[in-house]
Amino acid sequence: MGKVEARSGRVEQEAVVAAATAGDKLAFAALAERYRRELQVHCYRMLGSFQDAEDLVQETLLRAWRSRAQFQGRSSFRAWLYRIATNACLDALAHSSRRVLPHQLTPAADPRASSVPSPDPEVAWLQPYPDRLLDEVAASDAEPDALVVAKETIELAFLATIQLLPPRQRAVLILRDLLGWSAKETASLLETSVASANSALQRARATLKQHLPARRLEWAPSSEPTEEERAVLQRYMEATEQADADALAELLAEDVRCSMPPTPAWLQGREDVMIAMVQGLAPEFGQWRLLPTWANRQPAAACYLRRPGEVEYRAFAIDVLRVEGGRVAEITAFSAELFPAFGLPATV
Repeated sequence: MGKVEARSGRVEQEAVVAAATAGDKLAFAALAERYRRELQVHCYRMLGSFQDAEDLVQETLLRAWRSRAQFQGRSSFRAWLYRIATNACLDALAHSSRRVLPHQLTPAADPRASSVPSPDPEVAWLQPYPDRLLDEVAASDAEPDALVVAKETIELAFLATIQLLPPRQRAVLILRDLLGWSAKETASLLETSVASANSALQRARATLKQHLPARRLEWAPSSEPTEEERAVLQRYMEATEQADADALAELLAEDVRCSMPPTPAWLQGREDVMIAMVQGLAPEFGQWRLLPTWANRQPAAACYLRRPGEVEYRAFAIDVLRVEGGRVAEITAFSAELFPAFGLPATV
């Protein structure tokens, strides 16, 4: 029965693809929606920007529609879309700088300093990706081998590291190690030789090995949050809402790192981080309310601030946590502009 259903599904899929490539707009739209989210994840990995990834998916589908007659069926329609998306990303990267986090640019700051550096509008900052959209990819029935977005290949540390790679090396790494493409398929997409594609992959892997802890090279298909991460996130939210500096300090690792792009300054170490946190917990700064969310398969808190004299709590930042050994090893606080992408209200 299963084989009959699978064969029937393939025939139906082929019919939809045939209609789409023949110019049926409804069929094409149905196919596009089927693959949209995973293409967005692919573009996000390439670009390090949630907003740019959305734009590039639209560009990908526009290019696919315009060139639909060129689809010959030598590969799957899905693979053909990935080919177009990868090339669209490479075109975009030819005119943009890599996305970064503050610790990749400057030494740690002194929280006792009298002034804080102003954001540099020329710097392109890495953005987070909402887990609620990653879950849509995992639940997709677009392919029998639906894309699994492993934590180790989407977390911020990994994204920041692959941004160090030249664009073509980045593409080869993502296609080969994350999507499982063969060397021949990858070389064909990039219009290069298999030897060149393999060489690029080796160089990319060497860069990752240099910049990532060894455990993160052991990519696994895990994506579910751990009980430890859930517990730490809950304690982090409670301590912040209660303005409990001691409880927050207890949660932080000794060498914790904290940053808040687009502010270029960042802090290293529990003592320095707590100096800054205590200022934010003071009554004259305001009161906090935090909601749980998840980004890049990491625990995160949507932070809302009610300033003195105000009635509502307003969107302030999304704190993405890296948890190791039951403690917070890193806090990356992103601006409120991405609250809508996370399905979060502007006020609570």
